[in-house]
Amino acid sequence: MPPRPSRLRPVWLTVGFFLTGLGFLGLVLPGFPGTVFFILAAAAFAKGDPKWEAWLLSRPVVGELVSDYRDGRGMPLRAKWIACVCIVLAVSFSLTRIPVLVGQIAWVLVGLVGIWFISLRTPTKRP
Repeated sequence: MPPRPSRLRPVWLTVGFFLTGLGFLGLVLPGFPGTVFFILAAAAFAKGDPKWEAWLLSRPVVGELVSDYRDGRGMPLRAKWIACVCIVLAVSFSLTRIPVLVGQIAWVLVGLVGIWFISLRTPTKRP
């Protein structure tokens, strides 16, 4: 008997397509990270439809990035630097737009957690 399709399948597919779109934007827009969106899109597609997950993983650049992350090979050092610089810039430029001090502190902490995760918890891929 084939497995029953999940009622959340359309939601996961929609999320996957949305994240894939953001990922492709990240490939062409400077300062906008794409890899994290592709990793999340692959996870959403895995829950929604493995066919779309396989399609995403077969893309020339994208598939390698997601596979490297999933296999624990991590991120190239250059990508880590770019991601951390983007976090610092995003937090710095948007900090003054947050009117409440508690919100500003929370935003800085979110940025610091992102930098911590990228620099210390994500392995560096060796060439």
